[in-house]
Amino acid sequence: MTYSAEDIQRRVTELGPWFHNLQLGGIPTAPQHFLGDYPTVKWNAFEHVIPKDLSGASVLDIGCNGGFYSIEMKRRGAERVVAVDADSDYLQQARFAADVLNLNIEFHTLSVYHVAQLKEKFDLVIFMGVFYHLRYPLLALDLIAEHVVKDKLLFQSMQRGPSFSQTLQHDYPFEETKIFEQPGYPALYFIEHSYSHDPTNWWIPNPACTEALLRSAGFRIDAHPEPEVYLCTKL
Repeated sequence: MTYSAEDIQRRVTELGPWFHNLQLGGIPTAPQHFLGDYPTVKWNAFEHVIPKDLSGASVLDIGCNGGFYSIEMKRRGAERVVAVDADSDYLQQARFAADVLNLNIEFHTLSVYHVAQLKEKFDLVIFMGVFYHLRYPLLALDLIAEHVVKDKLLFQSMQRGPSFSQTLQHDYPFEETKIFEQPGYPALYFIEHSYSHDPTNWWIPNPACTEALLRSAGFRIDAHPEPEVYLCTKL
């Protein structure tokens, strides 16, 4: 189907508000985004760690939102892109964007806790902007590792706290308590009520915690191209 600029603008308005600022036939979907041209400004900082040519690859985008990363993977030639989100409004946006851009992306309404229902493992799994919105984040990461990652995981989380890690022993005696006061010790901050006016922000790790969680779930960190982004290999 071919859309006129008027059709696109009307539908973008109907489906709003958008969190992903996409360019659909020259129409921006979130031109007033508080983070600027988001997620393009973030993608520009780490897109080099993803192969330019994804021919033959399968990709799963968990928490696809408006579909930005699914679209970028399809533009790089991924043979199959599956995008899931628990929010039906975001999925409507993503479906519309893919339709306007004439891209074949498969969409499902699905919680991260139910990824096993896909009964498939993917060459690349994108898990960005979701972790800190979860009540049970490590469970989600374990389920992703067990059920859907064949090779690579692209992970992103909001992070707060000290920006450095420290070398830790594999074990400490019961009497050791000072280690927990060190700024580079892994910490996961719990948000009881709301953060940034968003009551779905539940857990925010510091960078040391992000790295420890990824290792604990069975991933090797291969690249850290942007402060919040990690490219990992499943071990």
